[in-house]
Parts: sequence; C-alpha cells; structure tokens
Amino acid sequence: MSTPGDYDAVRTDIKAIIPNPDWDDKSLGPLFVRLAWHASGTFDKYSCTGGSAGATMRFSIEANDPANAGLEHARAFLEPIKQKHPWISYADLWTLAGVVSVEFMNGPVVPWKPGRKDVNDDKKVPPNGRLPDASQGEKHIRHVFSRMGFNDRQTVALIGAHSLGRCHKDRSGYEGPWTHTPTRFTNQFFIRLLKENWTENIVNNQLQYNNEGGRLMMLPADLALRDDEKFREIVEIYAKNKDEFFNDFAEAFGKLLELGVDRSNDCYQENKDKKRESPRASLQNRLKPNQDYQNSIILKN
Repeated sequence: MSTPGDYDAVRTDIKAIIPNPDWDDKSLGPLFVRLAWHASGTFDKYSCTGGSAGATMRFSIEANDPANAGLEHARAFLEPIKQKHPWISYADLWTLAGVVSVEFMNGPVVPWKPGRKDVNDDKKVPPNGRLPDASQGEKHIRHVFSRMGFNDRQTVALIGAHSLGRCHKDRSGYEGPWTHTPTRFTNQFFIRLLKENWTENIVNNQLQYNNEGGRLMMLPADLALRDDEKFREIVEIYAKNKDEFFNDFAEAFGKLLELGVDRSNDCYQENKDKKRESPRASLQNRLKPNQDYQNSIILKN
C-alpha cells in the first residue's frame, strides 16, 4: 500500500500495465482513454448531473449502457491498482488512467488534479443515452457537446481522440481502426479524414465508411466533421498543425475530466438562480441553447 496522496506511484503503476501483448495492438492505452472519456461525457450542464465525479459506471445502469460495451475490461485491468492504492477514488483512478495513457502514447500533457469522490449507490447515476451516437450527424454532435459546455473547436479536438484505438463488432458494432497508428497519439485522424476516399460499407447492419483497401474506417459522426462547413475549418487546421491540435486537445480533455466535479459551485449556483426565474422564463432559457434537441431525437428514431 502506498502513502495516501502519492499519485506519482499510481501513475507509475498505470504506465506499467499499458503495454499488454494480449490486447488490441498490444496496448491498453486507447481503452483507458475511452474509459476516462465515457466516465466524464455524461455531464449535463443544465441539471449539473453526470460527469466524472462519482464513478457511476460501477453501477449496472451505466455499466450496461450499450455505449459503454467493453469498458468492463478497462475497469477490471485497473482494479489491482485500486486495491494496491485503496485511498484513491475510482473516479480519480479512471480519469488519471486516461491522462497517463495519452502521455504514454506520445500525446500532450493533460492537466489533471485529484479530488473526485465516489458515490455509494446508484441514485446519482445519469440516464443512458447522453454519450455521442456514432451513427448521427452534425446536429446531434453539437447537441451532445454543447450540453456538456463545449464549443465547436473543443468538440472537434475531443473527437480527435479517434486517432487512438479501433472499433469492434462485439461492442459498438463497427469494425476497424481510424489510423495506421492506433496506439500513438497524433493528428492522423484529421489527415486521413480529409485525404482518404471514404466509401459506404455496411458492417453488422450498420453504416460505416472504409478507405480504399478497407484497412481504415470512419464513423458517420466522423464524416460529419468533414462535411459540415464550420467543423471542417477546424479539421483542416488540426490536419496541418499537430501542435495546435495537441494544445487544444489537452485543454479540452482536461475540461472534460473536470465535468461534474463540484470544486467552485459555479454550476450549482447557476441552477439555484434559475429556480428563482418564472417557469416560462426558465423554459425559454433552457430551450435556446438546446434548440436542436428535437432534431436529434428524430434522427435517433
């Protein structure tokens, strides 16, 4: 057992298990980044629910969300580290594993600080369906990311994590990697998105896109970044400038991992203020930033 607060010891143990000859591409790094992302990406800025605090994926409601298929492996791989360092919360461990993995795979240094607390029951588990749906387009993407508090540039930067890992038929239903270097953090996702000729392909009754030769894939939501005028401008910037992408990703990913962590009470105070509004004003204020909500629901159906 380490000394409570010795996060360097935890970092060292995470780094030690990332290389894994029996896992995809011999690395657990992409899996840990996905765990940190999904554990945080349930945040709703309007109700101040969800996010990385609580480690709510420990409970079946969130663990069984189809969007989280396969992440039980990530949690299992990290469990021995939790047992070795029982003082660290699961919420801190999962997010730290994502940060360490990005750095380990030659990515940027992502700001991270401890302090997330685990919840003891499932009362604060966010509803399923808050994570991005890979089959959807630009309206859905903006709805989901704006709900978390991200602008277009931050949104594109975060999706740039698709430079890592691959899809699996038995999890998302899609299949294949986005880049030729799925265990190295690069801007290749953006380069390939613009450079390759992507053609429709039905895999497991789902639409995905494959390049010539079929070695790489893109999701419908990925192609939306190329085809939407505002998103594409950012994609082109990141494809040309790796450093700019790295800087923006580090900032956006650090922000993502803080969602739901009550450090300043800003979000909670904002919602207290809203309760003082008239019902009509409160409804109008909530619908304005969320006006594409109905469109996203229609697309899902």
